[in-house]
Amino acid sequence: MKFTFAIVFAAILSVILAAPLDNRQTAQILRQSADVHPDGYKFDWETSDGQKHEEEGTLTNPGAENEAIVVRGSFSFTADDGQVYTVNYIADENGFQPQGSHLPIPLTN
Repeated sequence: MKFTFAIVFAAILSVILAAPLDNRQTAQILRQSADVHPDGYKFDWETSDGQKHEEEGTLTNPGAENEAIVVRGSFSFTADDGQVYTVNYIADENGFQPQGSHLPIPLTN
């Protein structure tokens, strides 16, 4: 009986140890850069689990009453279903405007 228990225990343990780790818990930064200056900024990064993010902000109408930062960027990630999703976006005086093949398209009047 003890021998059977030891074999079953060893089999269960080997299955648990053979399971793949969640890459998000062990992801490493592969690339990262940032540049900040008075009239804008730019950054990007990429991790070993496939995540990427790039963004650039530019100051528009400096010194004016309607001074603002226009932001353009994109990010990608691998979802639980194994599919890579990418979102491209712009944020300006019209708000945050994301686009992606997986996102619904808003209805227009």
